[in-house]
Amino acid sequence: MFSRATLALALTLLGGLGAAVSQTQAQQYPSRPIRLLVPLAAGGLGDTFARTVSLHFSQRLGQPVVVENRPGANQVIALEMTARAAPDGYTILQSTQAGVVFASALRKNLPYDPLKDFTQIGLLFTTPFYLLVHPSVPAKNLQELIALAKSQPRKLNFASIGIGSGHHLGMELLMLRTGMEMVHVPYKGSDRAMPDMYSGRVQVMFQGPTSSLPAIKTGKLRALGISGPERNRAVPDVPTIAEQGVPGFQMDTWFGLTGPAGLPRPVVNRLNAEADHMLRAPEVIEKFAASYLEFIPSTPEQMTERVRNDIPLWTKVVQQVGIEPE
Repeated sequence: MFSRATLALALTLLGGLGAAVSQTQAQQYPSRPIRLLVPLAAGGLGDTFARTVSLHFSQRLGQPVVVENRPGANQVIALEMTARAAPDGYTILQSTQAGVVFASALRKNLPYDPLKDFTQIGLLFTTPFYLLVHPSVPAKNLQELIALAKSQPRKLNFASIGIGSGHHLGMELLMLRTGMEMVHVPYKGSDRAMPDMYSGRVQVMFQGPTSSLPAIKTGKLRALGISGPERNRAVPDVPTIAEQGVPGFQMDTWFGLTGPAGLPRPVVNRLNAEADHMLRAPEVIEKFAASYLEFIPSTPEQMTERVRNDIPLWTKVVQQVGIEPE
């Protein structure tokens, strides 16, 4: 029989051997093409950014990084594929707050554990929502909108791009925090919601910069606030919601990079370093300047903390507003 000392030595040697193998694999990584899953359809800001990640990483890593669009089921399809992939760094996901966080709050039985089945690699960018109103709405700031909505409960309609979207949940959170009561009108995408905002059929909406900024600058819609933690340089005169009497309010949707659980730390570090390099590259900054994205290079730990904090927050919002998980 082995003595305890001999067994302990054997386990130590095996552990050291495993670490050495992992380190060697990481040094050789990548040795073949990498698949970048995108939980969104082709076209649009998220897909465009993923293709920028693909190009930059391919050049820096010396192997093709192939974008594979896998939309559907509120992004659960792409997340499940990632969770079930081998933890070797050859399948990664451009993750979103909607997929990682909101889907967790809105689905009863996910085919994965949102906290245990993934390795967070790092955040890429955030984008705030703009609180827009039709010009027919007399409110010129958030407090005036709150007073108007309280004086006429459920007379104002607010649009979203669907039940459980950031546009929807952000407004629900704002109504919870301020006591406003408005009627939710969900649409199947911004391209259908915005024409009704322009016509005044719906009067209020949280919307991202791509659709908001042209509407604000042409006067088709009026911006009463920004949901992020700071004012945006695109419209510096528009105050944040937090500074207008709703302290601590923040709703900025994020995108990041995620892999399956058990991804070796050297591989995580390599991918994180390349993401950091990309987000600081002048050509990438210039490419997305008109979109006013907030690039946020982060550590894996910072992204993990963001996910852990977001899930209970938005799960509570879903429960408070009475949305029944599917």
